[in-house]
Amino acid sequence: MLILAIDTATTAIGVAVHRDGADPVTSVVLDARAHTEHLAPLVARALEQAGSTPRDLTDIAVGTGPGPFTGLRVGLVTAVTMGYALGVPVHGVCSLDVLAEQALAATDADEVLVATDARRREVYWARYARAEDGARALTPPAVEPAATIPEDTRALPTAGRGALLYPDAFPAVLPDVLDVDPARLAAVARRRLAAGAPMPVEPLYLRRPDALTTAERAAR
Repeated sequence: MLILAIDTATTAIGVAVHRDGADPVTSVVLDARAHTEHLAPLVARALEQAGSTPRDLTDIAVGTGPGPFTGLRVGLVTAVTMGYALGVPVHGVCSLDVLAEQALAATDADEVLVATDARRREVYWARYARAEDGARALTPPAVEPAATIPEDTRALPTAGRGALLYPDAFPAVLPDVLDVDPARLAAVARRRLAAGAPMPVEPLYLRRPDALTTAERAAR
């Protein structure tokens, strides 16, 4: 099995190539505004470093967010287009789930919070518990101002750049867990594939995009 993993839901544009029995190859760039420019070169670089070509891929995994509309869409469109062109299945994984697994690996706590930057002075967030098969979501992904998240939830060890943006709201920041690790995304997808879990490729935008079409503006 050779999995290409892509995530563009956060500041990090991340790509990993995961082959059975080998260490994953990752390529990551931090740039919140240039997902389109960076993603294709990152994919090409990761495949080349893994000694593979797109035709070798058996599966593609993509982070489904939540994340800002434009950046998230770049990763999803790229994954779906590649899957269609290569004839390989594409699997969606909630990006917050991946960050939660990274957070649980970085702390002994039984529960963690993930809070990523949603812009507009808000965060995307969800609460997770430690489980035998990784992280179990205790709440669905949501978007709101950091200060309105329940206080007992905000007190948990917190992963994601939202915790850095609003330090007064999140007292227990995990500073080494800020963006999605694409290698971890590949591992989560591989585990869920083995378990036969459904992984629909459905974006978690949670709110309307900033940019509207002419027809949408006229309808307001």
